[in-house]
Amino acid sequence: MSRSRLGWRASELAPSLVHFSLKLGKTGMAVEELQSIIKRCQILDEQDFKEEDFGLFQLAGQRCLDEGHIDQLLEIIQSEKNKVIIKNMGWNLIGPVVRCLLWNDKEDDKRKYYFQMLDLLVKLCNPKELLLGLLELIEEPSGKQISQIILLLLQPLQTVIQKLHNNKAYSVGLALSTLWSQLSVLPVPYSKEQIQTDDYGLCQCCKALIEFTKPFVEEVMDDKEHSLENEKLKDELLKFCFKSLKCPLLTAQFLEQSEEAGNDPLRYFASEIIGFLSAIGHPFPKVIFNHGRKKRTWDYLEFEEEEDKQLADSMASLAYLVFVQGISIDQLPMVLSPSYLLQFNMGHIEVFLQRTEESVFSKGLDLLENGLLRIEDNSLLHQYLEIKSFLTVPQRKKSLAMLQLYINKLDSQGKYTLFRCLLNTSNHSGVEAFIIQNIKNQIDISLKRTHNNKWFIGPQLISLLDLVLFLPEGAETDLLQNSDRIMASLNLLRYLVIKDNENDNQTGLWTELGKIENNFLKPLHTGLNMSKAHYEAEIKNSQENSQEVQNSKDLCSVTVGGEEIPNMPPEMQLKVLHSALFTFDLIESVLARVEELIEMKTKSTSEENMG
Repeated sequence: MSRSRLGWRASELAPSLVHFSLKLGKTGMAVEELQSIIKRCQILDEQDFKEEDFGLFQLAGQRCLDEGHIDQLLEIIQSEKNKVIIKNMGWNLIGPVVRCLLWNDKEDDKRKYYFQMLDLLVKLCNPKELLLGLLELIEEPSGKQISQIILLLLQPLQTVIQKLHNNKAYSVGLALSTLWSQLSVLPVPYSKEQIQTDDYGLCQCCKALIEFTKPFVEEVMDDKEHSLENEKLKDELLKFCFKSLKCPLLTAQFLEQSEEAGNDPLRYFASEIIGFLSAIGHPFPKVIFNHGRKKRTWDYLEFEEEEDKQLADSMASLAYLVFVQGISIDQLPMVLSPSYLLQFNMGHIEVFLQRTEESVFSKGLDLLENGLLRIEDNSLLHQYLEIKSFLTVPQRKKSLAMLQLYINKLDSQGKYTLFRCLLNTSNHSGVEAFIIQNIKNQIDISLKRTHNNKWFIGPQLISLLDLVLFLPEGAETDLLQNSDRIMASLNLLRYLVIKDNENDNQTGLWTELGKIENNFLKPLHTGLNMSKAHYEAEIKNSQENSQEVQNSKDLCSVTVGGEEIPNMPPEMQLKVLHSALFTFDLIESVLARVEELIEMKTKSTSEENMG
């Protein structure tokens, strides 16, 4: 008889069960009542057992446990003449026994009897009913109790599944899915201390889950006939491996690769999961390289829609474990070039960098750094930028050091293309200033070489300078918000004026000087005058009103960079305003120096030509 959940409730049974419950409460003779139920059922065939019998048996057995009649209950379970009854009804006692183990003090001397009873029930009861009952028990708890019940029931669950000869693959899949669902709600420890204390028991459960799964992996490995049932079992194990790569391994942090790494339970779990993949015929090179092809290779697994969406996370996690953590990296073919591996991993890096969790985002940076460090400077061909992720990944990164490493590896055309892309899309003054400094460095290298680099001199450079030496909104541009970019642009222009003579005009600067003056220098002059006038007026108003504000102990607001900053004391407001004014003065002084250099250079050239 199949039931949807473990246990019975008196209100759901026949009226006689309620009467029986009341009777037990009055007499307290639980053992006698249990024996009475058994005696009545002994004369019946198992197909004649009624739902009421199952409920009465459970209620009486529960009362025996509550009243401490453990010895008598053990005798009843062990009795040969009760074999059929225990086989069909005994699974109902699993829940009460497990709760006794969870709730009673660990020093309670009765625990060994509870364990003995649990072992007997697992041995004697119908395995199909036991499987459902155990899984329902695992699904019940929350919080720290999740790990407690999983650690308690994994061994019994493994034993029960091994007894099921039909549909074993389905049973293994159901068990692994239930276990994973519960483990996936536990918080993943991040620090060394959290891993060691393991408050929620996730690390212990991961280790125990490996031991639970091993016999089924070995069964697949030992199957020489490739039976249909074993192929199904392979599929269930593969699904479990993918789920584990997603959770907890996608967010898990690992100890440093040192002597401590051997004691890292999450690294052990990751290593075993990757080992399982190989054991069932899916070594990681086959898994991750096949996944990248246009035609997906996992269609035959019939993933649920949500599982399919998670596959990208699982593959990214696998790539990180192999390439950054070095787990099973010896399986990687040595013929693969560093540039190919970087190209391959860019999609996985993108998956990581799309996430907001720091633990996941940082893995994307680590994987990118790992790939870049394998490549020689200036050797990464510009054609790789035709791959969408090569252009999009740097835009998502916050680490300028990593961006610099990325730039260093690209060839000249690749650097040029990346600079154009980032200048057009970043919308971040600091990043744009960083790119402009890199452009200056590349121009300097080009001018010092005996053979010119066409990407950073002449017409190609002018096209790039058009993106650098201009104000996005003309004189109305917010100079404070864009101050980093503007200063970098002025410094680049100053460098060009000093390094490139008008007669040589290697960079093409002097041909475009009129356009630069109209698009950048003149609007910047106007913008500085407007901005300085505005902030000087703000300072004057603030000083005039400061005494009144101090007397009333009020806070005031100030608008900086187009945004209002409220609740600011008057003295702090003045500091902000003076700081903005200082920034404008700094820009103005560099602008004046650039214009002075231009005038000197053009005057000198005119005199030379006249002479």
